[in-house]
Amino acid sequence: MDFKITSKTRLFGVVGHPVAHSLSPVMMNAAFRSLGLDAVYLAFDVEEAGDIVGAARALGLGGLSVTIPHKEAVIPFLDGVQDDAREIGAVNTIVNDSGSLIGQNTDWLGATGAIEEAAGPVRGKLFMILGAGGAARAVAWGLVKRGAKVVVAARDQDKARRVAEPLGGLAIPLENAGEFKVHGMVNATPLGMAPDTEAIPIDPRAIKEGVVVLDTVYRPVKTLLLREAHARGAIPVSGLRMLLHQA
Repeated sequence: MDFKITSKTRLFGVVGHPVAHSLSPVMMNAAFRSLGLDAVYLAFDVEEAGDIVGAARALGLGGLSVTIPHKEAVIPFLDGVQDDAREIGAVNTIVNDSGSLIGQNTDWLGATGAIEEAAGPVRGKLFMILGAGGAARAVAWGLVKRGAKVVVAARDQDKARRVAEPLGGLAIPLENAGEFKVHGMVNATPLGMAPDTEAIPIDPRAIKEGVVVLDTVYRPVKTLLLREAHARGAIPVSGLRMLLHQA
């Protein structure tokens, strides 16, 4: 189908720093074309969270995806935040609702959808979340909402407690991750993302056979964490599956 950008073409995008690795423009532009929508989706590298909202207003953007490091920092600049995103304390989507910029969160849907697709329902199971940032908040909240329990492992114990304790979970130092018997692990840190593809958030010996391992990093598709999970008989789940489910 032919497509031409005109003065009526709506503009959407993803904002982060860095953001060159994002596959969202490829995915979303393909979706726009498939649906016959007069819209384009671009990547914007923005360092300051406040600048995101100012640009969205000035340019009349239809909406934005939000990635590292702005998922938490952008909230004070928005006109409103949906209940789930407010409880999580992070947004990954900004919708322009007739001039009002509203924060939403679909990361938790993406993570739980990808995990359940690979390993069945999470209810009654224990998951370890690696990291304590915006993505970790969303994943932990979503798992608990679906009936799971969580342990949050991070270097910063204050941040880990702020994620875990409101959800009835436990916060532990990252180096103690191997001491817990869990049904699943989620890497919610940027460790392993290109170009530092040989980084891994935990000692690989902490990965046990049969455990489902989701890496929210999807560039590269097969991160070192997922390669180690496969080698140790765990169930690796690519961040691409989470990306597709949340989108």
